[in-house]
Amino acid sequence: MSSVLPDWLLHPATLALTGLAIGSFLNVVIHRLPAMLERDWWRDALHQVSDNDSYRRVFGSAAPEALLRSGASLQTAIGSLQPLSLARPASRCPSCGHRIRAYENIPLLSWIALRGRCSSCHARISARYPLVELSCAALFAAIGWRMGAQPQVWLWCAFSAALLALAWIDWDTTVLPDAITLPLLWGGLLCAGLGWTIPPVTAIAGATAGYLSLWAVYWFFKLATGKEGMGYGDFKLLAAMGAWLGWQALLPIVLGASVIGAVVGIAMKLGGALREGRYVPFGPFLAGAGLVVMLAGTSAVQAWIGLS
Repeated sequence: MSSVLPDWLLHPATLALTGLAIGSFLNVVIHRLPAMLERDWWRDALHQVSDNDSYRRVFGSAAPEALLRSGASLQTAIGSLQPLSLARPASRCPSCGHRIRAYENIPLLSWIALRGRCSSCHARISARYPLVELSCAALFAAIGWRMGAQPQVWLWCAFSAALLALAWIDWDTTVLPDAITLPLLWGGLLCAGLGWTIPPVTAIAGATAGYLSLWAVYWFFKLATGKEGMGYGDFKLLAAMGAWLGWQALLPIVLGASVIGAVVGIAMKLGGALREGRYVPFGPFLAGAGLVVMLAGTSAVQAWIGLS
């Protein structure tokens, strides 16, 4: 990638300000994308319960009237939903429905000026919103400082923003959406193929090893215990990180994520924050370990954990 951008666009301060704005958008993604996915799942369920031919093929008889009536009720419920996307409706207070004005939506500053409360009903606004914005700003600035004034900085900023969104979504819902993991995977392979990040062979090996390693662990655990230890989203996430960081980064990422995840899980269990039958999602720790490897470098992290 040739250097076609002015240096001020690559300065850590510029990147930090951009990170604040991107972080504000990530808050929308973290909140709305899982809700959009759930709506899609209910639409899929409606299609299935309304498919009499499919029911007959599976169960050998016509669908019972009660099932068809439930499908009609579900169709009515889905039809009553207001449209939802990342752009619409405009942001509103979840407590009173107050529409957030433009000057109330300035990253970080508006939350401070409002003292963390809605201007209409004074309900508390979660500190997560400025935390996500600050995290994104810090990541962007750190990438600019670490990698210098080169256009590839913006690619790595996009990579880190995607990991940040995935970490929060998985923590909230235990879901890693394909809408983010798959573009992240193919984007990593494309950038490598165009010579913008790592050698293409390293990226392909990283994506393949990333997916297959967790896939093998998943099936070994399931065959041994009859339980599922992780989801398919974890496979795709590690494959995406392999495409960006290379196969050499996979072992440090998995080891770091496993250790920290185990410590957090045990602490939550002892503190009563983890209910019986629930589990701590692995995605946030994979994403966090991937960000550390990206910023520190694979060889440095390998040295920290005694792999080199």
